[in-house]
Amino acid sequence: MSTAAEVARQLLQINAIKLSPQKPFTWASGIQSPIYCDNRVALSYPETRAFLIEHLAKAATDFPRFDAIAGVATAGIPHGAILADRLGLPFAYVRSKAKAHGRQNKIEGALKTGTKVLVIEDLISTGGSSLQAVQALRDAGCEVVGVLAIFTYEFNQSVHAFAEADCKLHTLSAYTALLNEAVAQQYISEAELKTLQSWRENPQNWPSA
Repeated sequence: MSTAAEVARQLLQINAIKLSPQKPFTWASGIQSPIYCDNRVALSYPETRAFLIEHLAKAATDFPRFDAIAGVATAGIPHGAILADRLGLPFAYVRSKAKAHGRQNKIEGALKTGTKVLVIEDLISTGGSSLQAVQALRDAGCEVVGVLAIFTYEFNQSVHAFAEADCKLHTLSAYTALLNEAVAQQYISEAELKTLQSWRENPQNWPSA
């Protein structure tokens, strides 16, 4: 079994990914979605957590050499911190916006100018939050070698966004692999599969699309 399929299988087993085509979820953006992915659930399952960190560590070798790990707040923080500990590297995290009090930091941690950083995210939807973190690190004088995430919805919007930002992206699993595994496990029917496929093609206008 491929890494992408095994990651999808484990996330389905611990209910980190919930598929509900008949009763869709509403994202913070207002998008109606037949899927909800919460990789933070994996933190409560030691075997799955260890599996993900092992494969994040392996995938990290596909990037140019880096000196530190940065997690994207908030869901990317725990996975990034555990990976940094595994690799023996400095860790920092990037807020969505600067803190309103104290030192008003957007980047929490000690990253020197010129530090080569690998960014860790839990999942990629449009890519907006991840690329905001990338830009914040670049503005701080760091060199971002890329973004490593657990899962991606494979939206064309995110593919174009990472290309425009000239930022390498690698994920352990993806929406296509998830659907294949969900069908194999009889987690969804063929009719539900078509619904889930149509959503990914046009999430902003689903379900009218």
